[in-house]
Order: sequence, then structure tokens, then C-alpha cells
Amino acid sequence: MISQAIIKGIEQSVKSLFKEMGLDDAGELNVYVEQPAHLEHGDYSTNIAMQLAKVLRKSPMSIAESIKNRLEQDGGIGHLIQTVEVAPPGFINLHLNWEEWAKREFALPAGTGEKVVMEHTSINPNKAAHIGHLRNSCIGDTLARLLKRTGHQVEIHNYIDDLGNQLADTVVGLLHVPQKKEFARFGDFCWDIYSQVNKAYEENPRLAEQRTTVLHSLEEGNENLSWVGLLVAERIVREHLEEMSAFDIGYDLLVWESNIVREGFWEAAFALLQETPQFYQETTGKLAGCWVLKPSAVSAEDDDSEHQQDKVLVRSNGILTYTAKDIAYHLWKFGLLNRDFRYKRFTGGLWSTHHAGTSINYGKADRVINVIDHRQQYPQAMVKQALEVLGYPEEASKLRHVGYGVVSLSPAAAKELGIDTSSGKASYAMSGRQGVGIKISELLDLMESVIEVKRSDKNGLSGRKIAAAAIRYYLLRFSLLTEVVFDIQQATEVTGNTGVYLMYSHARAVSIIGKAGAGADIKPWTNDANGPLEKAEHALLRHLAHWQDALHEAGTELSPSLLCNYAYELATLFNNFYTACPILKAGDEVKAYRLWLTLKFKETIADALAVLGLPAPDRM
Repeated sequence: MISQAIIKGIEQSVKSLFKEMGLDDAGELNVYVEQPAHLEHGDYSTNIAMQLAKVLRKSPMSIAESIKNRLEQDGGIGHLIQTVEVAPPGFINLHLNWEEWAKREFALPAGTGEKVVMEHTSINPNKAAHIGHLRNSCIGDTLARLLKRTGHQVEIHNYIDDLGNQLADTVVGLLHVPQKKEFARFGDFCWDIYSQVNKAYEENPRLAEQRTTVLHSLEEGNENLSWVGLLVAERIVREHLEEMSAFDIGYDLLVWESNIVREGFWEAAFALLQETPQFYQETTGKLAGCWVLKPSAVSAEDDDSEHQQDKVLVRSNGILTYTAKDIAYHLWKFGLLNRDFRYKRFTGGLWSTHHAGTSINYGKADRVINVIDHRQQYPQAMVKQALEVLGYPEEASKLRHVGYGVVSLSPAAAKELGIDTSSGKASYAMSGRQGVGIKISELLDLMESVIEVKRSDKNGLSGRKIAAAAIRYYLLRFSLLTEVVFDIQQATEVTGNTGVYLMYSHARAVSIIGKAGAGADIKPWTNDANGPLEKAEHALLRHLAHWQDALHEAGTELSPSLLCNYAYELATLFNNFYTACPILKAGDEVKAYRLWLTLKFKETIADALAVLGLPAPDRM
């Protein structure tokens, strides 16, 4: 990365300054460089002189001048720096030598070689998926692509909760709630069944007892009810996978919760937990008979808190909680259980845990990343705590929960779905139990129809692919913890900060290069041949140089929105350049350089689109 080359050069200059002043070695320096907001303040800037003022007992301006002189004496970091300026109260502003930059090959920091197990999607297999589920999948898939691009080995899991309350409710509904209505997909049928059975529970509380019966049967297996549950779950999982494939989202492994329970994973984890004082069976109070994991920080109000049930691993009726099974699953993810799954091909290159399968080397992660909405922060913390109390602090430190804000409905979207919006709220929550939400399949159909109306060229990328990319980008561009208030009108925009705009910009660059012809002269800028850079050229060049830094920062922060911000600004700068600077009609020398700049943009935006999971079309 260019920033690392600059930082290394500044560090050498600082060490030289310390040596000249007869001081001890500068030690660990915290040199930070950034791109100033305004071009006139340089291509990169550092405040290291202000950091050193107390240590060196000199003014920041004086220190900055000394570092500037050393940078110039040392050849401007291998001639990469054209000029160095000092600005109050002690900034060092660096202007790049773009001729030298164009000759260099910069690389991302070498990957650690760590294996990362990434878990995302993990939708309850009881009904069709909605846009809230899709946000999870888009975030997880993008993070997986990002980690692969930055040198990590990534294994992607989709956890199937085929023993949970939601599946049990759908099974109860299928057996006890009559419904005769035509649906294109089984998941849509179950969407209605699920909301209807929850209404039926309120009208007939005794029906809710059937849920417990079904839950016991699902855990036990090999019974009529458990087979019904398995068939429902598998059919809906296949529909979920089909929906996700439209967004180019895939997985390496499906992990079924039933395999964790029936094949002794929880039994092995339970035995380990029993050896710790933090895990015990309650004998009194509301939780009498429950096996609980004592939280590391207990307060007086915990007994009545909403998190009380999250520390329960086994209920008094013997049914395991989600957290219990998750603890066993994470012990396996890190290779800490003396157990392993067997695997069977589910479809194509996707494998699934299966009791009658074969042995394959999955799991054994160095790091684990779980994409789960922020409301699950406490249960995720309990999984981490379980690792700690079992004597695995290093693994606990390498378990990362990537939380994100929920997707709710704008008043307009809610009204379109028939929700009463007379309360005047800013947003309305989706609810599977109430049957309120926007299904992925319905949104994709709607977006495709909007795209087909708005597009003029029907021969480029298909309308459905453009629609999927537009939705995906819309869900990625918000910072992770932001609640996405979903508005259909806003989501179907094709201009501004949208996936359509990014893809169109790539197609424009391809078109320009194509019109130049196969034998066109394409070469980097030189001051002698081209003269000073135009402002639009300079701004685009500077942002292109920052790509690897943006990629590295997004990978470190696990933040897809940082990539969206970078890509949108890049596309905007390219289109500004296209408007301000004639390319194909320029003189030969200028044309050759501007074609090179267009080519660099095309390569960089294509790289960004690939990490974001969007196509890089030649034609829209």
C-alpha cells in the first residue's frame, strides 16, 4: 500500500532526527497519514510533528521543518514524493510524484494465513425470507469476499435451526390450521401459516402445548413429527438458497442443529461445562430445574432482566436453548470438541452435515466471525464467556460478533402492506409472527419491473441481475449498526449513491476504451508530455491511489459501508473527469494518458464491485 511506503519513509526521517539530536532510539512510532479533504493541502498529510513536540521539547513547526528537510535529502521516499510542505500548527503535507507512482507496484499487507469461519444468513427454516434476512446475507457474503481479497482463507457456514420454536410453530400450523390458497412457493404458504398459528395460539392457548410436543419430537428424531419437521425445513432451505443465489450469495457448508444434538456435540459440551463452577442447575426460584451459565458480571436486577433466559442452557423440561447448541457449535468451530460431523453433498458444491455422510476437513478455525443482528449481542457474549470459563481465552478473543441494525419499514412501505400508520411513527417493525414484511422474492420482482421501465438499452445486463445488484448495494451502503428504514421508492432509485450508478460507470469506461480501438496508444501521465494535471484528473488519480488502503481498512473494521463509500466517490470522480476532460477527442499525448486513467478506473471499480458482490458489466 502506498500509505505504508510513505509511513516507512517518515519513520526513517524521524529516527534520523533523533540520532542527530543525540537522543535514544525513537522506539515504536505511531505515524499516521491521511488524504486531506482539499487537493491544495497535499495528497497525503501527517501530524507526527505535533505528536513529537513534548518528547523533543520543540515547536511542532520546527520539528515538521526538520522532518521535511530529511525527506527531501533522502530523495523523497524513493522519488515518490514530489514536494513537501509544512503548514500550521505542524502538519507535513506531501504531494506525490505521479510519474513515479504509475511505475510502482503496490501490494496489500501479506495475509496471516489464518482460517476464518464465517457464519451468516442462518434463517429459521420455517417460511419465506424477507429483506431483513437479506441484509444479513449481503453483509456476510461481502465480508467473506473482503477477507478472501485481503489474503485470508474463508469457510462460509449457514446454520440451520431445524429444532427451534419457529419451525415447531410452522409444523403445528400445517397440522392444525386449515388453509387453502394458491402459492407459487412452499415458503410463501408457510409465511401465512406461521402468522395464522400465532394468532390461533392467542385464541386457543391449549394449541400452544403442541409446540412443546413438536419440539421434543424434533430433538428426538426418527418419529412421524420429526420427519415432517425435517421435510418442511429442507424444502424451505432449498428455497432460501435459490433466493440467495439470485444475489450471488453462496456457502461452503450447511450446519444442521439437529446434528449437533443427536450426534453428541451438546453432550460433549455439557460434560465440559459441568466441570466448571459457573455452570450449575438451579434449585429454587423461577429457574428451578434449569441448567444455567452464570454471567461473568451479575447485578441485582439480572433476575428480572430481558437477558435472564439467555443464560439458561437447558430448560427445566429438558429442552435445550439456542445458546446451549451454539456453545457446542463454537467449540467444534475452533476444533475444541472430541467430535466431528460427517458430510453429504446438498446441492452442487454445497455440503451439509449428515449422520450418514463422509469425513471432510471442515471447521478448526483460527478466527470465527458471526453475522447476527445486534439484538443477539448478549447470547453471543454468553458463547464467548463459555469459551473463557472452559479455559479457552485465546479462542474467545478470536470470536467476533458482527452486529447490524434491523430493517424496518418506512411509513409509505408499511401503508402499502396494509399496516395502520395513523400513529405517525418514523418506522414500522417487520414481524414474521404477524405476517408483516417484504419478502425477498417480491422485492426482486418489483425492482426488476422498475429497472425494465427505466433502462433504455435492453441488450446489456439482464434486468433481474441489475435489480439484485441494486438491492444488494442498498442494504450494504448503510453503516452496520444503522437501522435501515426500508422505503420502496428509495430502494428502486437508479441514480446517485446506488449500485446501478456504479455498474453504469464501469460500463461507460469499457465503452470508452472499446471506442478507442484495440491498437490505441495507452500510457501513464508524464509532466513533460502532458503538462500539469487538470483538477479532475488529479482528484481521480489520488482516489485511485487510495484503493488498497480503503480495502485494508474495510477488512480490518469489517465494514462493507466503507467499501461502498469508496466506490461511490470513485465513480463520481470518474464521471466528473469524463465531463471535464475530453478523452477520445483530445490530442494524441493527452488522449493516451486519459485512456490510461480510464483503464485504471475500470480495473479499480471492477475490483471494488467484485468485493461488494456486484457485476462489472460491459454494457447496461
